Amino acid sequence: MSAPRTASTFAPPVMEARRWLEGAVFPPDRPLINVSQAAPVDPPPAGLREEMARLVRDDPATHLYGPVLGLPDLRAELAQRTGAVYGGRIRAGNVAITAGCNQAFCAAIATLTTEGDEVILPVPWYFNHKMWLDMAGVAAVPLPCDAELLPDPDHAATLITPRTRAIVLVTPNNPGGVEYPADLVAGFAHLARRHGIALIVDETYRDFHSRPGAPHDLFTDPDWADTLIQLYSFSKSYRLTGHRVGAMIAHPDRLAEAEKFLDTVAICAPQLGQRAALWGLRNLDQWLAGERAEILDRRAAIEEGLPRLADRGWRLMGVGAYFAYLRHPFDLPSDRLARQLVHQAGVLALPGTMFMPDGDADGARQMRIAFANIDRDGIARLYDRLADFTAQAALARGSGAA
Repeated sequence: MSAPRTASTFAPPVMEARRWLEGAVFPPDRPLINVSQAAPVDPPPAGLREEMARLVRDDPATHLYGPVLGLPDLRAELAQRTGAVYGGRIRAGNVAITAGCNQAFCAAIATLTTEGDEVILPVPWYFNHKMWLDMAGVAAVPLPCDAELLPDPDHAATLITPRTRAIVLVTPNNPGGVEYPADLVAGFAHLARRHGIALIVDETYRDFHSRPGAPHDLFTDPDWADTLIQLYSFSKSYRLTGHRVGAMIAHPDRLAEAEKFLDTVAICAPQLGQRAALWGLRNLDQWLAGERAEILDRRAAIEEGLPRLADRGWRLMGVGAYFAYLRHPFDLPSDRLARQLVHQAGVLALPGTMFMPDGDADGARQMRIAFANIDRDGIARLYDRLADFTAQAALARGSGAA
């Protein structure tokens, strides 16, 4: 009997990390610092919650199935907003609303691949992308990044084979936090077009980009839809993680194929979440600007506080959006280190091994810190604990302790 498709991949990393908390005790004066998951834990802003309550109470359609590709008004609004941000022409027919950005990725891959095909993923990769490719019978081809966590289109070109169907970029990056320069993204678009493959650009965290203006100019090409598939999420922007609302922007012909996938998986994205996202687009620009400013301040706090860790051998490899990606100084793999940090430092973070191919030596030296839910003071406490842990480990090594 052959193994099921789900056996071809690993356990969900965030859930795996939560299991490390079993049996751990955190005193009231030293609670757990959880930097494992890149999702806001606060509820949506008050105005949005009030609108959602009104919808549940007064709008019967909120409780029914809707169009598979999403509410027409939301598709049109996102098309207009995206076109305004990027300076390109995007129509409502280019937009599909999905039950979260992960589902958008799965739908895109379903329209592109069959068993035995290949998709190029820069590493460190977003683990859910790797998991879906595994379960779809598609080979994830790792594209190593440089010391600044930037992938190279010329290197990617050497990995393209007759079975390659797409290249995937995540910018701002998860897990590395790095914002890919516009010319780098354009280089990958040119590469994909030359080879007749798709470029999937996951921009889940675009609302927290540090630079003003458009992150890239791909939509200004009138033929962008021949190559580009953009993914987006409302979850982080409006704190709608539990309501599952994402989007795929692509050629209408591709969305017609994606509709088949979406109809058989969820029929439609949740109606309440879609209506909440539409209200957010129309009413929360100023609030979202404040959220962006806060995330950028936390990014600055990560950078400003780093010298005290750098003095102890840590190195910041990338930072941006919700993430800091660090190289640790210890002579043990990051998955073991992550477990030790729970019990000895009261810190839950994800090891680089969760974002790399099995056995990759770089992953064993790396850690991801998701700082979406810790402010400046929380970041200072996190650095205190990491510095203390590192100092104690150095003392233990010096004394010959195990």
